[in-house]
Amino acid sequence: MTNTSAHRSSPSSWAAIAELYHRFLTGSLLALVTRQGTDRAARVVFNIFRTQHLDLFEAGLGKLELDELPDAVACAKYHVLSNAIGGVDVAWIPESDTKSWVRYRPPRWIFDGTAVCGIPSELSRAMLRGWHGHNGVSLGNPRLGFVCTMQTTDGQPGLEGYYIEESRELEPDQRVRFRPGERPPGPPVELPMPTWEPERLAKAERNYAAAYVRNLLLAMPAELGPGDALGVGVIAARQIGMQFSPTVMGLLGAGDDASFGQRFALLLGAQGDAVEVTTADGAEVVTAHSWRLLDDAVAVDQCAFEIWNGLWEGLAAMEDRRLIVENRLDRGEPITRWRIVDR
Repeated sequence: MTNTSAHRSSPSSWAAIAELYHRFLTGSLLALVTRQGTDRAARVVFNIFRTQHLDLFEAGLGKLELDELPDAVACAKYHVLSNAIGGVDVAWIPESDTKSWVRYRPPRWIFDGTAVCGIPSELSRAMLRGWHGHNGVSLGNPRLGFVCTMQTTDGQPGLEGYYIEESRELEPDQRVRFRPGERPPGPPVELPMPTWEPERLAKAERNYAAAYVRNLLLAMPAELGPGDALGVGVIAARQIGMQFSPTVMGLLGAGDDASFGQRFALLLGAQGDAVEVTTADGAEVVTAHSWRLLDDAVAVDQCAFEIWNGLWEGLAAMEDRRLIVENRLDRGEPITRWRIVDR
């Protein structure tokens, strides 16, 4: 058995895994709509965004030095700055200390490319209810809500709306309201973006995409049950792995002499996992000693691994390779091990 180091984390590998995860998120939303229907897809989206909110919002306000601003302004600026870190174009339009606008401009990151034509507006509404409608709750301000004035999924030039602090407490169903046709008071105002080094920004873009996939893998079995989650998720993951194999491998930039196992290990290592490649009986064996994507989650259904593993199966299939999973961390074993064999 020969041991080969494969844990090399770099901006190119971060870009590759961010691209793969971004495409997997978008593809999964489309698959949910077509295979499980709009209502179930919307509930998955709601759960993803509510979890994202609970994980990230309050800590993010402090990191972005927004926690001393009026609540409506802080919320609007948060969406501009936090999304910019992930490469998402969001504009801020000020109005007052109690009313502050945001506009998510096309092209929409989450409904990427032509996928925007297949995303029902119910998913966009679920996203707003999951995150934007909970800001006032998290801030302890029951008078704070969000009003949506246009949506890209309705054929309008962006998702736009405003945070507003009312003079009365809002009922739960009033925390997100829809008033198409209202317009902001003026043009967007540029905000100074975080001055991060390119390497830190590349890692932040990876983390941005990975957080969505993490919560997708948790939300699908919770909402659909393991069987339906597998039925949708594995196929979508394999399709995305196959469809975006050239793009992902091109971004990875591992060189023509790198084996599939070495490139697979680089993608795993780009997520912060300790990975190694060995050879045994003429086959490459990739071993991961951690699964940082989900290792701190309280409860993870075993189907989450199988869905996620579909991405690597799709990549392998494009090179006439097949993955045999021999050990799994999510089952309490000390490592995850894949054997790579000919198809």
